[in-house]
Amino acid sequence: MALAKERAASADLRASVTQQERIVEERVKAAEEAAQRRALDQLLEEFRVEERHYVRESKSLFLNRKSMVVQERLFFRSIPLSNWIEHEMVVEEGGDLQQLAQSCSVFAPQAARQMAAAGPKLIRSAGAKLGA
Repeated sequence: MALAKERAASADLRASVTQQERIVEERVKAAEEAAQRRALDQLLEEFRVEERHYVRESKSLFLNRKSMVVQERLFFRSIPLSNWIEHEMVVEEGGDLQQLAQSCSVFAPQAARQMAAAGPKLIRSAGAKLGA
């Protein structure tokens, strides 16, 4: 009778130890995942985009054309990761220049989401040139 009680107590202890090990493993795994997420977030915060834009006017005999040139460059901390990427867009009469500059950005978050949703496609159009 005493042997049966001792075996039952031993089985209960093994079960509780096994459960505690499982809980500790889950907590360690959750802590590792949280640390990886924080590290990735910190890494992504180090990326930034430098942007500049100006308006170019080309006048000819009968045509007065106004276009906006947007240049962007990607940085990691203070290290440039890309050359200047240049876009030239024709500005319509009375058009909003700030909105036009934001809508054509290659590195803007909304542009990245749209490109990811659309799938792989040509990023550089015929009008876009890489500048130094």
